[in-house]
Amino acid sequence: MFPNKKVQTLIGQKIQVEMKGEKNILEGTLISADDYLNLHLIDTTEISNGERLRSLGSVVLRGNNIILLNPVKEQLS
Repeated sequence: MFPNKKVQTLIGQKIQVEMKGEKNILEGTLISADDYLNLHLIDTTEISNGERLRSLGSVVLRGNNIILLNPVKEQLS
């Protein structure tokens, strides 16, 4: 399966994204992705060392700066 097809299956789900040159991880709900893997996330927060630092809201990430995408498993309380 091509990476962009796999990412399309994650639309509507919460994901974590690691970016080039960043020590922090971004976590948000994936709204859209294009053929270049540019991503649009909403309800995005910045995470460092397991701690939520700040809320970023709606974010567009450029595909060539993304290192890793990880779907987040929802925790049952």
